[in-house]
Amino acid sequence: MTSTEQRPVWAEHAAQALAEAGYRRGGARRAILELLDEQSCALSAVEIQEALSRRNRDVSRSSVYRVMEELEEIGLLQRVEIGQGMVRYEPVRSGPGHHHHLVCDRCGRLQPFTDDGLERAIRRLSDRVPLHVSEHEIVIHGACETCAAA
Repeated sequence: MTSTEQRPVWAEHAAQALAEAGYRRGGARRAILELLDEQSCALSAVEIQEALSRRNRDVSRSSVYRVMEELEEIGLLQRVEIGQGMVRYEPVRSGPGHHHHLVCDRCGRLQPFTDDGLERAIRRLSDRVPLHVSEHEIVIHGACETCAAA
């Protein structure tokens, strides 16, 4: 694969969509988009800021929240409410990679999971409810194996 084929697809799409929505382009915004594109699961604003800092990109927390709000407004970012006032964010992607979340209520660990049977059940449910289901998110709470064993 060439380096151009490895370019972040979601980040490019998001940057274009933000520009078309009238938002400015900037280095901090680009760094946030690229970081989000590399993630396999949701991150909190604090985790985003810390990850950028490790990359020598100092971005204020208010900038992180502002970009998250802009992306959510144009439908490219999903808020994952994990309880106790905690919110994480992840890119909305089409195709493979759709997953749900397991949340440990003790340590806060977030783990993605997929389940074909659950997806089939949601499709069947969508045929019976008076709503065209465009997306869905399942968050299951409990104690992770480590915390349950303690």
